[in-house]
Amino acid sequence: MAPLCAAAQSHAALSDPTRPPPEALQLQSPSAVPAPSVPRKPVLQSVLVGKGHEGREVAVIDGEVVRKGQAFHGAVLEEVGANVAVLRRGNKTETLILFPLAAGSRKK
Repeated sequence: MAPLCAAAQSHAALSDPTRPPPEALQLQSPSAVPAPSVPRKPVLQSVLVGKGHEGREVAVIDGEVVRKGQAFHGAVLEEVGANVAVLRRGNKTETLILFPLAAGSRKK
């Protein structure tokens, strides 16, 4: 019986190699101060523009279908193009690009 007790005690001293370090566990504790949330820019996911069809200017922004002139989170969708949508908040406009990485990498 003594060998079994000795084996159980030696296993108790072993640490779990997959357990995160104590510093990481402290960051996840409920007493940790959450980081302030930074407002993120809306993401244009799709556009639908029909030539000659009024009201067919639609953008999908952050998963929401928004028609031209419709409100979106305190802004109004002012313009929809082939790969852009323009939101207006008061006197400020924000241009959303459908594929911003592709547009920024083009050579001029």
